[in-house]
Amino acid sequence: MIRARRVPVPLAVPALAAVVFLLLPLAGVLAHAPWGTLGERLTAPAVREALGLSLAVSAWALALSLLLGVPLAWTLARVDFRGKALVRVLVMLPMVLPPTVAGVALLQGFGRRGLLGGVLADRFGVSLPFSTAGAVVAAAFVSMPFLVISLEGALAGLHPRYEETAASLGAAPLRTFFTVTVPMVGPGFVAGAALCWARALGEFGATITFAGNLPGTTQTLPLQVYLLLQNDPDGAVAVSLLLLVTAAAVLVALRGRWLGHAAVREAPRPAAVAEEAEGAQEGRDGAGPLADEPAGGYAAGAAWPLAAEVRGATALTLDVPAGTTVAVVGPNGAGKSTLLRALLGLTPRATAASLRLDGRELAGLPPHRRGIAWVPQDGALFPHLSALANTAYGLRAQGVPRSRARVEARKRLEGLGVGHLADRRPGELSGGQAQRVALARALAARPRLLLLDEPLAALDQTTRARVRHALRQHLAGFPGVCLIVTHDPVEAVSLADRVLVLEEGRPVQYAEPAEVARHPRSPWVARMLGRNAWPGTVRDGGLDTAGGARLVTAADPAPADGAAALAVVAPEAVSLHGARPSGSPRNVWRGTVRELTAHGARLRVLVSGAPGAPSDVVAEVTPAAAADLGLAEGSAVWVSVKATEITVVPL
Repeated sequence: MIRARRVPVPLAVPALAAVVFLLLPLAGVLAHAPWGTLGERLTAPAVREALGLSLAVSAWALALSLLLGVPLAWTLARVDFRGKALVRVLVMLPMVLPPTVAGVALLQGFGRRGLLGGVLADRFGVSLPFSTAGAVVAAAFVSMPFLVISLEGALAGLHPRYEETAASLGAAPLRTFFTVTVPMVGPGFVAGAALCWARALGEFGATITFAGNLPGTTQTLPLQVYLLLQNDPDGAVAVSLLLLVTAAAVLVALRGRWLGHAAVREAPRPAAVAEEAEGAQEGRDGAGPLADEPAGGYAAGAAWPLAAEVRGATALTLDVPAGTTVAVVGPNGAGKSTLLRALLGLTPRATAASLRLDGRELAGLPPHRRGIAWVPQDGALFPHLSALANTAYGLRAQGVPRSRARVEARKRLEGLGVGHLADRRPGELSGGQAQRVALARALAARPRLLLLDEPLAALDQTTRARVRHALRQHLAGFPGVCLIVTHDPVEAVSLADRVLVLEEGRPVQYAEPAEVARHPRSPWVARMLGRNAWPGTVRDGGLDTAGGARLVTAADPAPADGAAALAVVAPEAVSLHGARPSGSPRNVWRGTVRELTAHGARLRVLVSGAPGAPSDVVAEVTPAAAADLGLAEGSAVWVSVKATEITVVPL
């Protein structure tokens, strides 16, 4: 149990004083309110007229703020442009300006002699000052920033991957907006709109300066309070109480978004409401390529080979037969995820200059029309939809009726062992469960090209094996091409027909898994496969490593002198000794044990070489051998490798 932290006395006293300072004026309104005549005063004709005008002005101000502020918020959140910081300052300026200064500014802009006011009056006969329209403009000027800032924050907090994933599942931009963007930013939008309306309802200074205090025309409730203070102080307190209660009610209603921290930043709408919005889109996007295919499978004879040319930060050419699974491997930053995003059409860093599936050119099409499904690294499940609705999303986006889409979605979930979680939201799933739902969603969409970005990374070993088996079964009957980004050699070997090795955005090797395992052309891949690897230059029957060490090899045939090559040695071919060995080993050097780790029934020992020796080497020994040698971190050993155990791979 976490104990509540006690407030230090030096902080508690001024904090309490601050509460009293804020509470005392409000308590004064409550204490001096004319409770006995409150109803009579609030229903007086002048008050009712001012209340009606206030409601009308605040409603029109909100409408004007929505019309102009929503596009502005979206632009600030999603578009980078010169002067963006200045625009944001302009948005916030009305919040910090004194209200009377805001009114003066409005007069200079929209008054009869203002920058635009003269044009409006002379050419269109429109005069805003001292009119109801002017009161609306004044209220919108000071209240719109609340909407823009709140909505911009919500949009900025919504990672684009959700909308990108929806597009990869076949959802058109309009459908994505109504079924993903709107539900996920809905709380921020509602909070901003409510605060905007409340601020417009309570506006005083800008209104009286720009629009005046004309009964029935511009005299809103705050102005009525000002008028009543001169003749009827009790009436002013009564109307102030009404405005105070209104403001407090708005803040209490928004307590999850404004008062304290929200429980969930991306608070979802109820599933029924979200699915109703999804259903409203049915028929608008048109039936996709899956609408006429049998549920649960692909059309007979379907075959979608991939031919692509990618340019930019990642540059390569792909020509992959239908039904092939390609494992994409490489170090961090090699361009693996960039390759997937380029095929999807989601990144300017790399673009598909040509993308053909079954001979059809798709490079010029938007992502939702490419027939490519994508599972990003974190799954990007839509938090406002259940696991079942998430899985059916792609089918629904492509025109499949809801009942049929749900039947197939449930089959996909059950096939991956998460059918019992169909009614749960993503926030109620573990990381591994969410990843399986994301995988089921991509498979259910029956794409022509399947892109998986480390789809099993979040799973434990037992679950990973089970999901890998289910995925292998699906891929066995998949008529398209699947690219799987992975750092797991087991996945690369067990799932893939070919392995594509990327480094610095360029292909290093493209071959069958067995060939990559025997002759890796990348030190990173060799180490990923559990082998030692040293790049260098072939010279005089050996290899001079990049670190300055010399390895004697017995490669037959040996690469020509001066050729770049990679020396690869399996850990079990590395021998460790307590003293310098004698006999056949031709590669011997001193080293220091840096780390010991268990590897099945054996131990893997990481040894750093002395100056002039090969860099770090991994040896595999039995626990008994480790005990006999007295291996421990920091202990000195001799390392030996036979020349015949070194495989030399030309680079």
